[in-house]
Amino acid sequence: MFGVMTPLPDADGGSAVPSTPRPEPALDSTAFLLERVRAGDDAARERLFARVLPVLTRWAHRRLPHGARDLSETDDLVQVALSRALARIDQFDARREGAFLAYLRTILMNLVRDHVRHSRLRQTEALSDRLEDPAPSPLERTVSRAVLERYERALELLHDDTQQAVMMRVEFGYSYAEIATALGKPSANAARMLVGRALVELARSMRDR
Repeated sequence: MFGVMTPLPDADGGSAVPSTPRPEPALDSTAFLLERVRAGDDAARERLFARVLPVLTRWAHRRLPHGARDLSETDDLVQVALSRALARIDQFDARREGAFLAYLRTILMNLVRDHVRHSRLRQTEALSDRLEDPAPSPLERTVSRAVLERYERALELLHDDTQQAVMMRVEFGYSYAEIATALGKPSANAARMLVGRALVELARSMRDR
């Protein structure tokens, strides 16, 4: 039979308590991939691209007006956003997927706004005396632009965790289990409670505005 392991004495004659090793990130986690990208690992870069590309493409497609939603243009915007984010990866110290998505969303939001602005300018010049806007985006058909602007301003007021929880649930369509993993929460139920509180806070802020 195996005996009970006796702790080794420390320098003062007491029993030394073994230190708990710091957990390493899972090999397929966003944190691990970001570390490998920083180290110059091209394979990790491609895996990270593949992980976030579909969700960002869907997001950008919904944000763009109908006349500016060519699939190749949407893909180009997402590729530019990813390239810009990873070019500045050394300046970004997020260890969770939620923070990385929020960072990418900010870059992509600015690119989408510039693209929409240039698209409307081109249409205005082509139509000359017809100064109508292009058809609204799918998101703008669901909510008015004024409400969307209030949402964006209210979202900026949320703390990081609650802001990321709202974005992942409402905008990116993540499940509660995926949000829990992305934000380091203990369970899907914990993520559900976080999203619920965040939405109440968001709605209150939008109402006040």
